[in-house]
Amino acid sequence: MTQLVKTFRNHWKKTTFGACLLTWGGHWLYGKHCDNLLRRAACEEAQVIPFNVIKLNPAFLISVVQYFSHRLFQGLWLDTVSYITGVGVTFSKIPIGFIPLGQTCSLSNTLFPESGNKVQHITDATLAIVKGETIPLDVLQIKGEKEQPVFALSGLRWGSYRDAGVKVSKYWYLGPLKTKAAHFFSTLKEWPQIHQASISYVGPTERPPSEPEEKPPRPALYRRIFRRLASYWTRPQDAVSQKVKPEVWKEVQLSTLELSITTRNSRPDLTGTEDFMNICIEPDTVSKSDFISIGSQKMRDPHMCPEGSEYLQASRCTLLLPERTGGSFSIDSEEYEAMGVEVTLLPKKLQFFCDPRQREKMLQVPVQ
Repeated sequence: MTQLVKTFRNHWKKTTFGACLLTWGGHWLYGKHCDNLLRRAACEEAQVIPFNVIKLNPAFLISVVQYFSHRLFQGLWLDTVSYITGVGVTFSKIPIGFIPLGQTCSLSNTLFPESGNKVQHITDATLAIVKGETIPLDVLQIKGEKEQPVFALSGLRWGSYRDAGVKVSKYWYLGPLKTKAAHFFSTLKEWPQIHQASISYVGPTERPPSEPEEKPPRPALYRRIFRRLASYWTRPQDAVSQKVKPEVWKEVQLSTLELSITTRNSRPDLTGTEDFMNICIEPDTVSKSDFISIGSQKMRDPHMCPEGSEYLQASRCTLLLPERTGGSFSIDSEEYEAMGVEVTLLPKKLQFFCDPRQREKMLQVPVQ
């Protein structure tokens, strides 16, 4: 024992390094063991779930979908949503399985319970596909002056916080201070950073009644012809000449630090009576210290609206920018040239697989 203590004393640096290495290795092995237990539990749970289309092993499904998910987060996600949304109603009714592999995935907290364990989060997402529970989510159609329409699930950002946020990675050598540094150096170039534009919008639209999941069998041809003729001859004459109610457009001249047009997919309202998107016009007067503080918060929640912002609810809107306006938009974290755009809400356009617990929370009507 004395010899062992003497050895530790003479070689304390090597002993300390070895102890730290063993501790880290043991923690890593324990984490791997816990991850394997989670995967095994998921496989056992999936075996008792009836899955009529095809029986998939969740561990295998995670491995297969990683390639496609990584491709989506590298810039193909918008193209995929654009294809599914643009081809029509048939494809839009096909549920989409979403595996959260990105670092800042806004949809994951909507579709699945929050979890600090990445393997648990991916496992919950995979089991949600097997269980088959779905929820409808809104889509934004963003049409510019030159390009084809772009479709988004989160929204559009234009402003100073967005411009500073895309430069955070350039200050990687500052470690945890890189976010504050990017916003601090942004204030040195130009201040105040005001963005001026004009926005016209139409208010919320009434949500139509939900269609039954199982449609009744189609009646015979002669019955359909008889019903159509009876409906035509029995309806009142004023209904024939009734005109469609014109849309009421409102115009706002804005001067803001940042403008965001977002869906409500972060907190879907499945029991509401209106469909709309949120327009957040942030104040153009803010101190440099508040700019740095709010910018750090927006890195965690890009679509948060600080106090003093003006909120608008719209089903359609048109954003007009002054001539020779530079800068860029962020549409679902993808960069696009800033230009005048027309944004249209496509309510409940896509179906996504979700955790049954999340769907149950969304269907709970708050007590008034």
